[in-house]
Amino acid sequence: MTVYAIIGGTGLTQLDGLRIDAEIVMETPYGAPSAPVLRGDYAGRTVLFLARHGHPHRIPPHQVNYRANLWALKQAGAEAILAVNAVGGIPQAMPAGHFCVPQQIIDYTYGRAQTFFEGELQQVTHIDFSEPYDARLRAALIAALRSEGAAFSDHGIYGCTQGPRLETAAEILRLERDGCDLVGMTGMPEAALARELELPYACLALVVNPAAGKSSAPITMEAIEQVLAQGMSTIRSVLTRVLLG
Repeated sequence: MTVYAIIGGTGLTQLDGLRIDAEIVMETPYGAPSAPVLRGDYAGRTVLFLARHGHPHRIPPHQVNYRANLWALKQAGAEAILAVNAVGGIPQAMPAGHFCVPQQIIDYTYGRAQTFFEGELQQVTHIDFSEPYDARLRAALIAALRSEGAAFSDHGIYGCTQGPRLETAAEILRLERDGCDLVGMTGMPEAALARELELPYACLALVVNPAAGKSSAPITMEAIEQVLAQGMSTIRSVLTRVLLG
């Protein structure tokens, strides 16, 4: 059976139901990952889990060591990755509490270590990143969301911004003109690094707030945390369906 790794974002720093049999503390060629890789039994199958922002939640998105995280998961035996992301929704069709399984991503970040292919190379390597998310994993997430009866979109474009601040209303208008449906801060370079390591990768995004300028109400952490708390049970159920499917 495929060994899945789950990368938990904001609101998912641990995976309830994972019976941990190993806490793998690893130093990679790229430094330390955000947290130990947890390996355990989840409903009868081996699963790996990594808290993207550390546990407790302490590492801001622009300082996550994405290369170390992906490298550690690969070394720990991951064969596919399910990434959970908290995002802002841009169009009205992406309200708070809505789920999305994006099919495309646009990278607006800067200054992040973007690739494993640098330094003393024997040859230059270019990966095909036309379709950044794995089709089979996307289909599994979509089927699980449908079975759960969740409000979701089976496609969308994720715009990844630098953070840690939230965006201005004008920046969101720019992303909207570019075709983005979601805005988050952790989708890249995570997805590209997974591709470089030949790890199938897909994103389960939970909209936790309307993006800047899309609501008359201010964006508050209290409101975001409330949506996260409400959405966690669905996220866990969806992940369970995919893991056991």
